Amino acid sequence: MTKSPELATREFVPLVALLLSLVALSIDAMLPALPAIGRDLGATGANDAQFVITALFVGLGVGQAIFGPLSDRIGRRPAILLGLILFMAGCVVSLLAATFPLMIGGRILQGFGAAAPRIVTLAMVRDQYGGRRMARIVSFALAVFILVPTVAPALGQGLQALGSWRTIFAAFLAIAAVALAWFAARQPETLSPDLQRPLRARDLGRAVLEVLRIRAALGATLAIGFVFAPFIAYLSSAQQIFQEAYRTGTMFPFWFGVLSLAIGAASLLNGRLVMRYGMARLTVAAAIGMTLVSGAGWALATAWDGLPPFGWFLAALVAVFLALGLLFGNLNALAMEPLGHIAGLGAAVVASLSMLLSVPLGAWVGQAFDGAVSMQMAAFTGFGAATLVAVLWARERPADEDHG
Repeated sequence: MTKSPELATREFVPLVALLLSLVALSIDAMLPALPAIGRDLGATGANDAQFVITALFVGLGVGQAIFGPLSDRIGRRPAILLGLILFMAGCVVSLLAATFPLMIGGRILQGFGAAAPRIVTLAMVRDQYGGRRMARIVSFALAVFILVPTVAPALGQGLQALGSWRTIFAAFLAIAAVALAWFAARQPETLSPDLQRPLRARDLGRAVLEVLRIRAALGATLAIGFVFAPFIAYLSSAQQIFQEAYRTGTMFPFWFGVLSLAIGAASLLNGRLVMRYGMARLTVAAAIGMTLVSGAGWALATAWDGLPPFGWFLAALVAVFLALGLLFGNLNALAMEPLGHIAGLGAAVVASLSMLLSVPLGAWVGQAFDGAVSMQMAAFTGFGAATLVAVLWARERPADEDHG
């Protein structure tokens, strides 16, 4: 039965939020368990447990390059369903892992599978919405799914206390099963049959060239990569920063959640602000704010020998994460706006290129953790400035802001 547009929209937003939240859940619920995983599975280096986080991003980057074009060939529904199944398979591998390399392999498979709901969902949004309405839908969905990090570490900590870190992966399986059932039962196909295209390597190459050729798309893609690099570093080392450097103990999930709420609040606010000020104007303001605030935080950390008072550090991160909340939704919308004619391929290229940039940079920053937060704040400063440069370069065509 065909649903009315109003009913579809009301149901579509929470469904999108659930699908997108699988990535956040797979990252944030694991954070309290990283020391135990490293210890139980024989990780040797002090920062090796970070690879449990970065491995998922590796799979995500590869998967996005595949599932985007695949969704243009077989449709959005089959691509997402396949990805959910692969994600669940990766959960089983990690659940049963007896060695650290097997755990990393399972995490890569999880990321690969999660790439389908992550990237194809954005194409599904682009199939139905455009311009500022698209940015508004994405922002509201991001605001809902960003609530996951506010509870995910506490959920992981609780599940670990009830059983072990393996219990967390069992919970992932159950949540993915709910998403699979809901999506299969309720979400219709959004790709028009006349827009389906063959799955050919040369089409992917042309899509890459298209993104590289369109200044607005390329600039936004670079900006996404720059802004995500320090965020990946933060996610990889958050447990060490809060529990080892600042010794917050069992309060780690609470403080992590506070920062996540800052991103969620900004994303929700962005859904309203974008209708008044436009995507590009907000991204410039947010990039400037991120650079200035994190620069002040870097100076503060340097003055305190790498470890400023916890309250000052937290205040700086709250301000930085408010800027991140404005950047995440708008940058993705800006990158996709001129790519409506190749939505699936375009989403894949944007996500993969930005991930190709952000993962190695973020892993490098994370692996440099030495018990201080100076490097993290320096990364937010430097990459914030790079984001600003990329956004300003992309803005050379003002019409990009006004489409839709």
